[in-house]
Amino acid sequence: MAYWILKTDPDTYALADLARERRTRWDGVANPVAVRHLRSMRAGDHAFIYHTGDEKAIVGLARIVSDGYDDPNDPRLAVVDVQFEREVGTPVTLATIKADPAFKDLGLVRQGRLSVVPATPPQWERLAALSAGVPSK
Repeated sequence: MAYWILKTDPDTYALADLARERRTRWDGVANPVAVRHLRSMRAGDHAFIYHTGDEKAIVGLARIVSDGYDDPNDPRLAVVDVQFEREVGTPVTLATIKADPAFKDLGLVRQGRLSVVPATPPQWERLAALSAGVPSK
């Protein structure tokens, strides 16, 4: 099992949209590193949903429900199917993440423009603790 952070612009697709739809294809990712991350995802992986824009915070939890596969609209890209799990108890802001030494190597901090970011198990555990009420595993 792996852990991820999926970034989205809430004006384009917000956690509320995923909650309403319950499941969606996570697409629109073109950065080669992020595409590689999508291809490496497996059903059962966990993901935090991070809102960009004015919010800049982890706001929800989702489950990856398919292995990464070719984007039907562009086979050079990849997609996964994502299922809504819940909102986090407390949003975790980017400022909080940047201030915590546990995240100095997290892609969200090091590669701010990357839309799909892996998290190590200790980073996941720390984010789960900060988000209050999200089970760690």
